[in-house]
Amino acid sequence: MAQYFEVHPDNPQPRLLKQAAAILSAGGIAAIPTDSSYALVCHLDDKAAADALRRLRGVDDKHHLTLLCRDLSELASYARVDNSQYRLLKTATPGPYTFILEATREVPRRLSHPSRRTIGLRVPEHQVTQDLLLLFGQPLLGTTLIPPGETEPLNDPHEIRERYERQIQVIVDAGACPMQPTTVIDLSDGDARVVRAGRGDLASLGLSMD
Repeated sequence: MAQYFEVHPDNPQPRLLKQAAAILSAGGIAAIPTDSSYALVCHLDDKAAADALRRLRGVDDKHHLTLLCRDLSELASYARVDNSQYRLLKTATPGPYTFILEATREVPRRLSHPSRRTIGLRVPEHQVTQDLLLLFGQPLLGTTLIPPGETEPLNDPHEIRERYERQIQVIVDAGACPMQPTTVIDLSDGDARVVRAGRGDLASLGLSMD
């Protein structure tokens, strides 16, 4: 049965987030709020947890999981970017964007795309996520909480509790989140290519879908 923590969306209780971080450290899976719907997250280095995450989402190893980072200072450990790419990342973060980047050797091969050696990375603009990442001390591995066979992400923590409380270890309830997923931008081949238009505004980055 999942632990259920109700936290303030703008000033979350550190005691509850510390408990959530401890569960994640022990290999648990959590549903947490972000600036674009709820996400399922787990420890970056826990293979069993990452495999369980994929099963919950109904996706295979070709589906990009995403590293949720506090800020761009963690970027260099996991991805290779040039100066122009870094400027785009700096403009877009924190925010509802996921960037597909060339992975470094630090990223376990099982977490990167099996044929392309790429990794998804994002810096969420949500106080609860930011505080949890600070307490956890490293990026979390995550994926948008979209149930298998469905197209819309979940943003109601009570519905998440009804559907997932026997399958995950912790639910962090900070109220409803936006329903849109992130905008996904592929930078792995050098130029910026928009893979999915979501909540993140493309025009503000000088990009479009074409």
